[in-house]
Amino acid sequence: MSNGTSKKTDFNRRTALKGIGAGALLATGTLPGSLGFAQAQSSAPIKIGFQKHATGIGAAYGRWYGATTQAAVKRINDMGGINGRPVEVVVEDDGTDPKRGAEVLEKFANQHEVDVAFGTLFSHVVIGSAPRAGELKLPYFVVSEGHHVASGMLNRYTLQPGITDVKSQVQSMAPFVANNLGKKVTMIFPDFAFGHDHRDFFSAAIEAQGGEVVAKIAVPPAETSFTRYFPQIPRDTDVVYHVMVGPAVLTFVKELGEFFGPSRPEIFGFIDSLEAVDIQSPGLEFLEGTYFWEGHPRHAQEDNSEFDTAYRAAVGVDARGASLDDPKDVSTYAHMFGCWETLNVIKAGMETAGYQGPQDRAKLIEAVEAMTDMPHSLDHPQGAKLFNGKTHQVFGPQYISKVSEGTLKVEHTASIEDGRYEDEVDYTAQSF
Repeated sequence: MSNGTSKKTDFNRRTALKGIGAGALLATGTLPGSLGFAQAQSSAPIKIGFQKHATGIGAAYGRWYGATTQAAVKRINDMGGINGRPVEVVVEDDGTDPKRGAEVLEKFANQHEVDVAFGTLFSHVVIGSAPRAGELKLPYFVVSEGHHVASGMLNRYTLQPGITDVKSQVQSMAPFVANNLGKKVTMIFPDFAFGHDHRDFFSAAIEAQGGEVVAKIAVPPAETSFTRYFPQIPRDTDVVYHVMVGPAVLTFVKELGEFFGPSRPEIFGFIDSLEAVDIQSPGLEFLEGTYFWEGHPRHAQEDNSEFDTAYRAAVGVDARGASLDDPKDVSTYAHMFGCWETLNVIKAGMETAGYQGPQDRAKLIEAVEAMTDMPHSLDHPQGAKLFNGKTHQVFGPQYISKVSEGTLKVEHTASIEDGRYEDEVDYTAQSF
């Protein structure tokens, strides 16, 4: 079964044929036991090192990234694995810490001998880990949203083919904000690379729509109380734009509501501020009528696709994005689809490349770089995608939802084209 659509170049066909030829040569080699060795190699598991935020400020995401990864791997293995080989996930906790992230990659390569590394979310961990991936020549598939991949900051071994980046997201959102909510915006964002992407790219995007950011309020990502930041919001603010991460997000949105009371400006948030939080939690009533960006709509819509319905069942969440086992256990639904989709891209890339082992890592990267259109399917339940092999970044639809009677209802869907921007790097020109 094919996952995603790959633009198969002559090079890809040649390398695949070479792989077949090499396998035949090995099978007919002169050394005793060669055939048995080839069979053992071909039946050995494909090892994927999952860099998990099991602890630290990313733990809520890490838990659901883990559940989604397990569900995706089960599906892949039920379909026969990759190139006839089962997939095995090796998990290491990076503590949501850049230094530990690099150490985890070292462990993946030298101790676990994985084929690829996968899964990282928080941008400062990606930035701290990617250089080591390049040094180890270990393909590093991140599920992060940061613009650091497409900006050219990283290296050819780092790819983001399963989730869109902040620059694309805010470029898609800015016209809706300016035309429907207001043009004077105060931004509240976490004070690290991910938040800085929001600050820089949304400022430029809203200015392109004739608006302006009247205040930029940076908050330490490990902050536990936020009331002291809110008096910095100028009185002439039309829209408060918020994106917050970490274990204190419920505190953030509650304190924001308490600060404004019944009189408030328009509020546009990225759902990061409510990931893993029930939108009907006590104290969040003020969110009624406010808007959120969602990477993947948490609440099933009236016109829900068959692919999203099947994906929900596979990862074990209900129509409101909560665990089927515990309705109080709310998922990180807007982001975790990226793990499912990235694993399907890895599968498609390995099958196109005829991947057999670490010696084929460059061929795997070239196979993924050759991908373009990824149709809406169970492999890509969030929506159709377009992958840019030069920048190693995927583009996809974006969703704006409005809180209506305690439910997130999609008001606007931005197209792939709405989020596209000019290339800033060509990784394919870099050597391996």
